[in-house]
Order: sequence, then structure tokens, then C-alpha cells
Amino acid sequence: MSKKFQSPKGVKDVLPAEQSYWQYVEKIMQRTAQLFGYEKISLPVFEETALFLRGVGEGTDIVDKEMYTFLDKGNLSMTLRPEFTAGVMRSYLQNGMASLPTPVKLWSTGPVFRYERPQAGRFRQHTQFNVEAIGEQDPALDFEIMSVAWSLYDQLGFKNLGFQINSIGCPECRPAYLKKLTAYYKTHVDQICDDCKKRLDKNPLRVLDCKKSSCQPIIEKAPPMIENLCKDCDSHFKKLLDYLGHLKRPCQLNHRLVRGLDYYTKTVFEVWAEGIGAQNAVCGGGRYDGLTEILGGPPTPAVGFASGIERIVMILQNGTHPPEMGGSDIYVATMGETAKSKGVELLTQLREKGFKAIMGYGDRSFKAQMREADRRNVKYTVILGEEEIQRKEAVIKCMKDSKQESLPVESLSDYFLNLGLLIE
Repeated sequence: MSKKFQSPKGVKDVLPAEQSYWQYVEKIMQRTAQLFGYEKISLPVFEETALFLRGVGEGTDIVDKEMYTFLDKGNLSMTLRPEFTAGVMRSYLQNGMASLPTPVKLWSTGPVFRYERPQAGRFRQHTQFNVEAIGEQDPALDFEIMSVAWSLYDQLGFKNLGFQINSIGCPECRPAYLKKLTAYYKTHVDQICDDCKKRLDKNPLRVLDCKKSSCQPIIEKAPPMIENLCKDCDSHFKKLLDYLGHLKRPCQLNHRLVRGLDYYTKTVFEVWAEGIGAQNAVCGGGRYDGLTEILGGPPTPAVGFASGIERIVMILQNGTHPPEMGGSDIYVATMGETAKSKGVELLTQLREKGFKAIMGYGDRSFKAQMREADRRNVKYTVILGEEEIQRKEAVIKCMKDSKQESLPVESLSDYFLNLGLLIE
């Protein structure tokens, strides 16, 4: 007996019944990006492994545990992208985008790959919406990026939105803070998990991002970075808080918020929403002013965020803001071979004019065709029989209330146009 294949663990098929949710979310994402003046960039799904080792950083969970890495036929190490930003900045440098007016405002979407424990709304292959603004260090740009995220979730119908926010400093002030943090943790080294013991040597800031229950009391009492900022970082953060306060965007200081990637500096944030399950955060991002230098380019400030689409779709499917389900609007049902020939002609004409129309195939009875029209949730069924063909008419049945009327075939396009059925 031949093997029955299943999808790999941690990935999923997006079936037709879910596609309308995806299309709805992607439409809102594109509209939001355009509203704020961001342009789309599309990136390769794999890059040289060294890009992520340098950009994301060794000592992060992504690099140490989660990357899908392989040798290509040229014996070069490649990695399926685990996140977008390193690739965006590689493209920015490679394609000379520094010559464009600043800030360079980009958005992208597509699959990312991380070998992590699958859970609700999180998969080993998942899809991200990514927004980046490159070339300015203005805290007003931080506010704009946060506003893009806010606007997105507001349009999607998420309730009681709020920001979790922190500043993790810069290369000038962070080293002194890391010494203080490390000294504090050394006094509790017997109480922290093995991963944090490793992080303490490799990348001390990561200890604040630990999710192990045994480490939570230690994290709670750790010295906050915000009390150790240099003058520039302190001024930047206070201006950002002023913008948020002036425009009445709820925000809460979260000293534990550091994000999971090495390239972040200054601002880090998450958007939280209520009523969406145990995980309140719906997206996260921040500023990464040093990433281009890590990748061999000139100093270039940048800020951005990323959001997983699967979790948004899951929340929508649970009733937060379900979109109108998609599918075809019109079904052409025929009785007799002459009528079927006319039905094929009519179906072609309707599609050419921009209407979502389908018909039944094979030797189905009229009753079977009407059952199919009902199962496919069409709005209207066009009925063609021998009598209708002789009169050059068609019967239009509204599937919602079963009302019927006869119309000349030549007027059907105008009829459906007036009903607003034309594809946008």
C-alpha cells in the first residue's frame, strides 16, 4: 500500500473556506500601508545564512534554535528567511536605496520559517506583514510606524488597543547597563534556567525575554534599562511618549520588553488587544539604527514592525470581525443541450464584463444544479431552458428570498451591474 502523505508538522494548508479571511486581511494591510505612503518590496524566500547570523545575532533563539539552514549545490550555506528586516536592509544597501528621499518607506508580506513549537496561531511556516521606515532617527517616525500598526488593527475591528513600550538604549549607554544587569543576574545564577545562563555570557539582554516560569521573579526585580539611558536615548524616548500622550494612544512602560533580535536600539514596542486569548500581543517592532553597519553599510537609522497573519485570521474566525465570505455571485443553470450551449456563451460574457459567475458541468439534472447553486452560496441563479431561449430571456432567482423574475438576456449585465456585483 502506498504511503498517504501528510503536511509536515507545524505547517498548514490554507483551504478555500479560509481564503476570504486572508484576502480581507491582506486588503486591509495593503490599504493601510498605502494610506501612510509605504511602497511594496518583494524579497527572496532564502538568503545567505551569514546575513541572519550577523543581522539577527548569535545568542538569539532564532539563530541558535529555529533557523532552517541548508547547503546549496555550490556548498554555500543558505537559510529560509526567519524574519524580514535583515533581508530588507540587505536589499536597501544592495540596490542603492539610500539615494531615495528619506525616509524610505517599505512594506512586504510573505512566508517566514522558524523551527519552533507549534501552537495556536503560530506555525513553523507562517506569513508576516512587515513595515519599515529607513533613513531618519526622528521619534515622530517611531510614532508613525506605531500608528500604522494601530490603524491596521483598528480597521480589523480589534478592541481596546494599547501599546507596550520600552527603550533599550544604544551602543553608548547599553554596555554600562549590561554590566549592571549581568552583575544582578550573577547573584541569582542558581535560580535561572540553563538557557539564561548561556544568554548571560553570549547576550545578556536576552535574559529579560525569557519565558520560563522559574526566571520570572528574577526578571521582575531586574534593573530597568530606562533608568540607564544616555541623554540622546532619553530625549528620543520622552518625545515619543509626548506624541503618544498628545494623541491619546494608551501605552504602558514595560521594562521586560526587549524583543528577540539583536539589531534593535532605542524604541521597542508591541500592540496589545483585549479579548483575543492568552497572548495579548498582536504585533511587535522597534528601532534598529545599527543594522546597516552590522551588514557592512553606512550608519542608517530605521524603525519598523512585523505581524503574523495566521493569528489575525484565527482571531477573525473566532468572531472578532468576520468578513463577508467570498465565492461566486452568479450561477448559470441550464435545461437542455441548446440551453447549455447558450449558458456557456452567457457565462463567458458575464466573466468578461467582470462578474463572478459559475455553472454546473456534466450531465446534472436541473434539480442537482439548483442544489449546487445553494451549496456554493451564490447570490443569484440565472435559469435558462428551451422556452427562455426561444423568448431570448432568462429567469433570475434571488437565492436569499427565492423571488424570481424574467429579463431579456441582453440586459443581464446591466441588471447585475446595478446590484453592485462587479468585481472591484
